[in-house]
Amino acid sequence: MPKIPATFIGEKDSINIAHIPWNKFFNDPNLNSLIEEALEHNLDMLAAVERIEVATAQYRIEKGRLYPTVDGIARYRSGNIKPNLLSGTVNGDRNVDNQIERSFLGFQSTWEIDLWGKVKNRKKAAHQRILATEKGRLLVQTTLIAEVAKLYYELLGFDKELETINKNIDYQEIALELIKIQKMAGRANELAVQQFAAQLLATKSLRYEKEQEIIAAENSLNYLLGRYPEEVPRAESLLDINLPEAINVGVPTDLLLRRPDVQQAELELLATDADLAAARAEFFPSLSLTPYIGLNEQNIPSAFNFPGALTVGFLGGITAPIFQQFKIRSGFNKSIANNRIAYYQYQQAIMNGYREVLTNLRRVDKMKKKYALKEEETQVLLNSIQIANDLFRGGYATYLEVITAQARALEAELEMTNTRKEVFLSVVDLYRSLGGGWN
Repeated sequence: MPKIPATFIGEKDSINIAHIPWNKFFNDPNLNSLIEEALEHNLDMLAAVERIEVATAQYRIEKGRLYPTVDGIARYRSGNIKPNLLSGTVNGDRNVDNQIERSFLGFQSTWEIDLWGKVKNRKKAAHQRILATEKGRLLVQTTLIAEVAKLYYELLGFDKELETINKNIDYQEIALELIKIQKMAGRANELAVQQFAAQLLATKSLRYEKEQEIIAAENSLNYLLGRYPEEVPRAESLLDINLPEAINVGVPTDLLLRRPDVQQAELELLATDADLAAARAEFFPSLSLTPYIGLNEQNIPSAFNFPGALTVGFLGGITAPIFQQFKIRSGFNKSIANNRIAYYQYQQAIMNGYREVLTNLRRVDKMKKKYALKEEETQVLLNSIQIANDLFRGGYATYLEVITAQARALEAELEMTNTRKEVFLSVVDLYRSLGGGWN
């Protein structure tokens, strides 16, 4: 696999904005309050916490295999038995007594000695997966913070667009009344009145469309917060909010330390390494010890003749797989394949992180430049409305020129607001792609 580049293309910053805590990166108290609520009540976050509990329980199971088990045993038999292997029958015979078949009341322990590290590696794999699920929780957290912030800025953008539309409706209503007056004075015709009226109706219909977008954004934001739809408190205007001007991304190796998905992939790779070692140990013999202590006699009453009936024993056995080689080999090959998959996913996570950072970094720069031009364009077109109105009153411009000036100004204002929103969204995406949003 190719080596990760030493720097991002064209960037040599050593500081990474991802190290800024989210509650300082987003300098809006309304947004910070929403993020805090989302982190506490979002259902994906709650599920991520439970996945950690599942991984922890699995680790405890694997850890318990390192220690011996102790079982209480109560076994009862009626009469002495001796199997007749030739006839296949079981005959009563009080002269031959098989002690194992006697009544027994006591304790028995079983302990598999981990000669080849099989159990130890399973425990290691389970531990790595605990850490991986913790990184998974952080991944959910960074994604959640970014999604809440993006919806919040989209909502502010829709608010600003609605404000612009309402302002233009007021302008267009005034223009319609003026053209009606001019028609009465014989300086305009009915076609001009109808054109102004149609423009006003189109703008009013656009208002309802924007109001619906606001409702949808609020509902989506409430869903992320784990609550039913309600009004979302927010800033007065998107233009009143500022994000860090200096966008420092650090070096690509920061991704290995900051991005939860990269760390999660690395831990999954380590877990599959341990799985592979455990699968390899399956080929070797296993040694198990079985000590026991209890009361052992021909029947239950005589078993309590202490200490005569007291029995202490110790069994040991070596088990070597003979007829399970195909099954063990298949499991081993499966572990090899899973290990390779984990390695490829780790490399993929690194490459994806680098791609996201570079793409979002360039997008921030382009959107800022676009916004500066859109802001200038909007101001020019707003000035053109006043000029067109003055010329129309003096008879030097047609009503179509006035309508065109109003339509282009409205379009430019909406595009400017949308571009401003895109600047915020691209900064949030860059912050997330650098691994920001957790400490």
